[in-house]
Amino acid sequence: MKAPRVTLEQWRTLQAVVDHGGFAQAADVLHRSQSSVSYTIARMQEQLGVPLLEIIGRKAILTKAGEVLLRRSRNLLDQAGQLERLAFNMDQGWEPEVRLVVDAAYPTYRLASALKAFMPLSQGSRVQLREEVLSGVEDCLLSGSADLAISGMSIAGYLPHQINAVDFVAVAHPDHPLHQMSREVNHEDLQTQLQVVIRDSGHHPIDSGWLGAEQRWTVASLGTATTLVANGLGFAWLPEHEIITELDQGRLAPLLLQQGARRSHYLYLYANKEKPLGPATQILADLLIKHSMAD
Repeated sequence: MKAPRVTLEQWRTLQAVVDHGGFAQAADVLHRSQSSVSYTIARMQEQLGVPLLEIIGRKAILTKAGEVLLRRSRNLLDQAGQLERLAFNMDQGWEPEVRLVVDAAYPTYRLASALKAFMPLSQGSRVQLREEVLSGVEDCLLSGSADLAISGMSIAGYLPHQINAVDFVAVAHPDHPLHQMSREVNHEDLQTQLQVVIRDSGHHPIDSGWLGAEQRWTVASLGTATTLVANGLGFAWLPEHEIITELDQGRLAPLLLQQGARRSHYLYLYANKEKPLGPATQILADLLIKHSMAD
């Protein structure tokens, strides 16, 4: 790659001339001589091959090309400043990245709220977000590929922070045979019907929530499960917050079960215990806890 001919300091000089109204004013702000500022701009124009400024009276005015290049240069200098701040923050112990793994059942709106609050406090730290199902979250935590993890499972050897509960509701399309019974639905009724379950993404998957139905379809995501069941294919226990629209629109209806129509599962926030929490990870953890309890 060819090295740039114009330096960041030259672009900064051009900005000062434009922002402060002339060479003399820019020289005062930059603590340089006026002749040095004038030479810098002349040298820039020579290197770029296009005029950047024209002198009208006693004022330096941007040319059309100068306007475009100056606008781009502001972004360039901003990015350079961000890079330097990130390097400083890393030197102070700030992590360049926080790896967050979340169970797919965790409410997305709560996650978005916490991440939005994290952005202005992140000091340049990125968030690597990953969704897993059931033991898939545990695998990420135990393998060290997660700094923070939200799971509905109890993971041995860790002391988690309990956050909000997620309510799962047994549902099917209103025209499903289970809704046509003139009585409460029992366990034997469910075993004769197709059940849609979410695939555990861990290396050693578990059959959480499966009733041993004669027919079971396994899908990879809550969204797919919701779509299938809302189109009349089987029944499932789905997070209530994920299916509010389908319930309101009448495409899904809660099943009238003798027992177990609703299941409430607490979710827990875990931290990687193999390394101390950096400042960015701690801030994000605090925000996840705070926003998990918001209405």
